[in-house]
Amino acid sequence: MAKSIVSVIKASPETVLEDVGRAMRDAGYRDVLSRSADTCLKINVTWHLYMPGTSTTPWQLEGVTRTLLEDGFHADSLWGVHNDTVVVNSRVGEVNNKQKPVCDKYGVRRTFLNDPDQEWVTYEPKGKMLVLSEVYKKDGIRIPKFLVGKNIIHLPTVKTHVFTTITGAMKNAFGGLLHFQRHWTHSVIHETLVDLLRIQKDIHPGVFAVTDGIFCGDGPGPRAIRPHIKGYLLASADQVAIDAISAKMMGFDPLSIKFIRLAHEAGLGTGDVRDIEVRGEDISGVNFHFHGNEDTFASKGQKAIYHGPLKPFEKLLLQSPIVPWSYAASRLYHDVYWYPAHGRKRVQEMLDTTEWGRLFRDYEKGLVGRDVPGGPGEGGE
Repeated sequence: MAKSIVSVIKASPETVLEDVGRAMRDAGYRDVLSRSADTCLKINVTWHLYMPGTSTTPWQLEGVTRTLLEDGFHADSLWGVHNDTVVVNSRVGEVNNKQKPVCDKYGVRRTFLNDPDQEWVTYEPKGKMLVLSEVYKKDGIRIPKFLVGKNIIHLPTVKTHVFTTITGAMKNAFGGLLHFQRHWTHSVIHETLVDLLRIQKDIHPGVFAVTDGIFCGDGPGPRAIRPHIKGYLLASADQVAIDAISAKMMGFDPLSIKFIRLAHEAGLGTGDVRDIEVRGEDISGVNFHFHGNEDTFASKGQKAIYHGPLKPFEKLLLQSPIVPWSYAASRLYHDVYWYPAHGRKRVQEMLDTTEWGRLFRDYEKGLVGRDVPGGPGEGGE
């Protein structure tokens, strides 16, 4: 059996758009995506505030879009896909993270899966679900009809997570396939990610991922991170493999992370790095020494509900009419306290003192895009 392929490229600010294309092509994306189907670019907005390393970068989105257009995909077939959470406004986030100008420049249409006009349909599992059939026993597993029958390219970043140790391509589907009630699955989040991968393999003709490891996040992610510059791009058609390589580069044993191990054991992808072909950079000695066991005040409270002494009250606290208290508490902690007290200083340091920060500043100034086949220079807008 052929090994799963993960392309790992060391990028530079001067060539990053070309670097994205090289990673995608080295990983064989053209053999994966159906030319007869539209393609969803699943943009990650982890936070509507800007924090380097948390959300899809503008050069990541632009590089993927530009590569698709160069290779014959038309802008009319591309969709930038967002989905709000109960604590994150993706319309604000796509502006602060400079994603919207990229879509506008290349004529990529945007859709918001949480909008009232979006139809959510009941998904009938083709195989046994680990947890979702039980979690949503009353109303069934509901997914956006919009996604069915379209290719999907996930655009996550390399960062740690308080519940799943790392977050990446598999976790990115969590922000697309499930609606506002997805927090119901947090106590069984690892199994949920495996179920979502099964669903993706059923509803999408092609699944691919491009992970940005240029700005990376360490600490109690996905929001309250310490950003680091590592300068890598990863690409793969195997969602398990790309997360496994990302985990290895961060310093973790991939098979010790439950969702990677479960997906590997279920045959949904390759989580054992010995069975993954890494193209491009030699990463055998790469170790970021990131930490996946840190918590914030907010995450400690959540873990007490999901796995600790407040577990008996989980449904009351998170699945009843009083649940808005938890949304308000999270927004208050992260947006009102943590970002002004800690985050803003980290952002300014990255933007003011690094070459990648200066590139982000260029996107703030509206310096987006160049003429490519089928793109803005040829009727793409």
